Amino acid sequence: MTSPIRILIADDHAILRKGIRALLSTEPDLEVVGETANGLETVAQAAALQPDVILMDLVMPEMDGIEATRRIAAEQPGTRILVLTSFAADDKVFPAIKAGALGYILKDSGPVELVQAIHQVHEGQPSLEPSIALKLLHELSQTPKRTPIPDPLSERELEVLRLLAQGKSNREIADLLVITELTVRTHVSNILGKLHLASRTQAALYALKEGLASVDDIPGIEA
Repeated sequence: MTSPIRILIADDHAILRKGIRALLSTEPDLEVVGETANGLETVAQAAALQPDVILMDLVMPEMDGIEATRRIAAEQPGTRILVLTSFAADDKVFPAIKAGALGYILKDSGPVELVQAIHQVHEGQPSLEPSIALKLLHELSQTPKRTPIPDPLSERELEVLRLLAQGKSNREIADLLVITELTVRTHVSNILGKLHLASRTQAALYALKEGLASVDDIPGIEA
């Protein structure tokens, strides 16, 4: 039997935390392992509980969700962070993605969308609210092209990037390319380093911008 996805809920509103916990308790493959009310507590509990997915509010006391995301992404790269917030402003969206969030969903989304987003980020797939995805695509389209990187991607790295943009997990990429999962992780790390990107979400959007993937390929992004 597959182990449930272990979730930490980070939000400074107790009523909202309890409501999310009640919702997720109806899903047999999801398990809420903890709740936190501020960023500092979230960083500490992330290290102590080692959750699979963190539902991260952005506006919290002590430390905001963006800084908490940055610290957790650096210290625990295996923990997926799904931003769950009321804010869709550029000054929240872009820093959160740059900090390492793999998904971004608004609090007015429905229960089905939230559960789907949790599963997507747990599998290593970017999950973006359509309106958020459009913001990111617009930002990319306005960003001048980088000067050519001195160390371009190899053919194998391009293959990995295309599959990553399609929402494939490391295990799925390994199976498709007949290589080990460790080799895939190395390729992904090299891709992010060469392209100066911080997350798989940014890599997927880069692949879209460069014509290596189409909008239909990327989970959570609607044309």
